[in-house]
Amino acid sequence: MIPYTRHYIDEDDIAEVVKTLRSAWLTQGQRPEEFEEQLAGYCGASYAVVFNSGTAALHGAYFAAALGRGDEVITTPITFAATANAVLYLGAEPVFADIEPDTGNIDPAAVESLITTKTRLIASVDYAGHPANCIAIHKIAAKHGLTIVEDACHALGAMYLADGNWRRTGESIYSHMSVFSFHPAKSITTGEGGAVLTNNKALYNKLRLFRQHGITKSIEAFHYPPDGDWYYEQQALGYNYRMTDFQAALGISQLKKLDHFIERRREIAAFYDDTFRGNPYFDIPVERDYAKSAYHLYPIRLKDRDKKKLAFSRLREKGIGVQCHYIPVYNHPYYRTRYKAQCPNADDFYQRQISIPIYPAMAQKDTQIVSDKIREVFEEMDNYGTK
Repeated sequence: MIPYTRHYIDEDDIAEVVKTLRSAWLTQGQRPEEFEEQLAGYCGASYAVVFNSGTAALHGAYFAAALGRGDEVITTPITFAATANAVLYLGAEPVFADIEPDTGNIDPAAVESLITTKTRLIASVDYAGHPANCIAIHKIAAKHGLTIVEDACHALGAMYLADGNWRRTGESIYSHMSVFSFHPAKSITTGEGGAVLTNNKALYNKLRLFRQHGITKSIEAFHYPPDGDWYYEQQALGYNYRMTDFQAALGISQLKKLDHFIERRREIAAFYDDTFRGNPYFDIPVERDYAKSAYHLYPIRLKDRDKKKLAFSRLREKGIGVQCHYIPVYNHPYYRTRYKAQCPNADDFYQRQISIPIYPAMAQKDTQIVSDKIREVFEEMDNYGTK
C-alpha cells in the first residue's frame, strides 16, 4: 500500500533526539526555546510558542485572543474538527462559512455575510497547504475589528504574494496569530506538536502563560511581592501543553530539511499536474497566482461525485492509500444536532474530493505507480460501468 502521506526521518534526526535523551533535560530545558527561535526566524515572525500538539496550539491562540462564552468564531467546515473544537473548549461558538469550490479554502465573501455583534474572531484554514486569501480576510477583519487566527497547520513552507513580495505563512503580517502542526503527516514533524507564531508581544506572553498551567515565574509579571526566590504565580487557568526537549530536538533537525521537503512535494504535484491535466474524470488542484502551496495534500475532485465511493474502494484495492479530507465538521454527530450550516460548496467539495499520495520520501517509481493505477481505475469504471 502506498499511503497518502508518510513522515521522513533520517539519521541526523535520530542523532539529535538521542543527544537530547542523553542530556540532563528531557523537558523544560532549552531545546523548545531554541526551536521557537529558529521557527520564528524561518517564517519571519517576531515570536513563536511551541505546544505539544496543533490542537493545543489552536486552543492557546483562541485563549490569547480572549475568546469566551457568548463569542462567535467564523471558520470553515472543510478542516479537521480541532479547528472548531478548540473554539468550544473556551465556551464560544463556531459559525461555518462556505468555501471556494476550487481551493477548498474559506470564501471571504461568505465570511462577511456571517458577521454579527457576537463575532470576535475569524479562523481561516490554509487547506491542503494552499494559503487562504489572507489579504481579503484581513480587510474584512480590520473593517469589523476582529482578530484573525490563521490555521496554517497544512501550510508550513507555503508562500503568498503580498505588496509585490513573496511572504512565508507564519510571518503573521495579515493575521494576529498563525498556527502550525507537527503531526507526522505535516511539513515537518515532532511526533506530535504544534506552534503559534505572532508579532504581538502581549499575545506571546499570554500564549506562554497558557501553555504552562497559567503559571509565571517572571518577577516583572507578578501581581504580588514574592515571598522568596521560590515564588511563582498562577494567573490564569492554563494547561500543561508543553513540548518536550526531545520533540523540540527533532523539530530543530527537521526544520533544516523543510525547504527540501516542500521542493519535493511541489515536484510530485507538478508531475501529477502534467499527468492528469485535461483528464475527463476529475479536476486537479488549483494554485492561485498569489500562492505557492506547500502541497500537504493533493486533493482531486471527481466530475461525477456519484463515483466517489467506488473509486475510493477500488483505488485502495489496488494498493493506493487514498484518503478523504474532510467530512464537513457540521456533519459529525456531535455537531449535527447542535449547528446548522448552509454551505453548498463545502458539501459538494466533500462529495467529490479524494486525496492521493504525496510526501517527500515518495520515490518517482511510486508516483508513476499511483498515476497509472488512478488512470486504470477510472478507465475501467468508464468502460465497464460503475457496478
